[in-house]
Amino acid sequence: MSVRAVWIISQEKGENVSIRYSRRFATVEHRAQSLTGSSYVAVPEDSTVLQLLLTELGLSDSHKSYVVLRDDCVHRQQSPALELRVDGPGKGVLWPVLAISQGPLILACLPLVDAPAEPRPPLASLLSVSQGLTLLAGLQTFLLGSGSMLDSEGLASRLAMLPSVLMQVCPLGTPLDVPLPGTPATSTAPTPAGNQKQPAWKTGLHRGRAVVNVALVETVRSMQYGNRCRQDLWDVFGTVSCKCEVEGVLPNVTVTLTLPPNGSPLQDILVHPCVTSLDSSILTASSIDNCDSSAFSGPYKFPFSPPLEPFRLCSYTSQVPVPPILGSYQLKEEENQLRVSVNLKLHESVKNSFEYCEARLPFFNRDQMGVVDVKVSSGQLDVFKEKNLLVWVLGQKFPKCREVTMEGKISFSGPTAGPTDPLCTELTAYIKLYFKVPDMTLSGCCVDQHSVQVYSSAKPRIITCRELQSKEYFIWNSTGSAPVSSGQMML
Repeated sequence: MSVRAVWIISQEKGENVSIRYSRRFATVEHRAQSLTGSSYVAVPEDSTVLQLLLTELGLSDSHKSYVVLRDDCVHRQQSPALELRVDGPGKGVLWPVLAISQGPLILACLPLVDAPAEPRPPLASLLSVSQGLTLLAGLQTFLLGSGSMLDSEGLASRLAMLPSVLMQVCPLGTPLDVPLPGTPATSTAPTPAGNQKQPAWKTGLHRGRAVVNVALVETVRSMQYGNRCRQDLWDVFGTVSCKCEVEGVLPNVTVTLTLPPNGSPLQDILVHPCVTSLDSSILTASSIDNCDSSAFSGPYKFPFSPPLEPFRLCSYTSQVPVPPILGSYQLKEEENQLRVSVNLKLHESVKNSFEYCEARLPFFNRDQMGVVDVKVSSGQLDVFKEKNLLVWVLGQKFPKCREVTMEGKISFSGPTAGPTDPLCTELTAYIKLYFKVPDMTLSGCCVDQHSVQVYSSAKPRIITCRELQSKEYFIWNSTGSAPVSSGQMML
């Protein structure tokens, strides 16, 4: 087993991130190029590796609740073996990049895989993965000792020693052994885990206050046409994310999802590999089959032994009878003007309390906006003439009647042409809705704070939350043509 590169990264709660040490092994890289041939992907510059690694670990764009490369359902992170998608001339996928995080450090390496890239071999069959994790765990022990905190001077001193240490334990990129602990006392100090053996995928131990954080996010998509000849479409998918800071080598945690009495069963459930056991009936429900009233409808129990880093416990889909916001959109040409008529209605089952809610109306393939004479029954209308865009900020609540309207005329008499779009020609136009509703899900699925069970020496603090958000939520102009799907919206 050999490693192509090693990186030591310092970070403070995702901020002030920098690479403190990196080492590439040219001889191993030459072997990698010979093994992979035309599918060879070179290791990019350190700055590129850093950005890709932070995105994969969920430490970049922390202010954004949804990042496609990080959170999309089609992306299944298999931590600590990550894949980094490299763009540019040598584009491709670097896999498996092993990364472990403890305290102020992230340690990562790229082992050499002596197997064909396609089909990708199972992680369990790769000796280089377990040996790479052993190397990183040894380096972590050398740099931090048995704890996760070390003063900056002590850490800088050990980082300065790292080149000579790697020369001894990993000459030419081939590990011979792992570094000894920083002090003799560390190796003999008792651990809270007793005689339990720490698995290779669990790269450290948590010390400190026990906290379990469970977040349930449901996302709704919709395509509404306002036309009897075209069927409106919508779908809902949810993700449950966890961050478990619990002492012990293999602590046991159980998270239970519950549905209301009349709730539709969850479908297409996918779980993280750390889930230890699962009722087979949970995995059999599929959105491809017709919904069976006798299908398992919960409670859904997920027992697992959590990794240290945040992870996605499970994802699912749900069939709901109606979308949360029903809309109609009509445009009519009148001389050199467009008459606009919009109606949005919040369904009675949806909580009338938004974190934000706005509707965007873009107009393509026309001259720049001139006179905009449009009135709204609620909220605030912002006009961006240079972008041919109306932004209707509905705020945090619909009125008591749960219905809002927009009426008016827009002339396109500006001196320059507006933005173009090959799809939205003539009266083909849409409204795109953006909203988030805290403390609610369309399926009614929730995580009861008291149902989270943690089998650990210390009683943890349990934090749960849920929210509903929109993605690709379109309402098309009913008087023009629109793209139509012949079947159910697919994830």
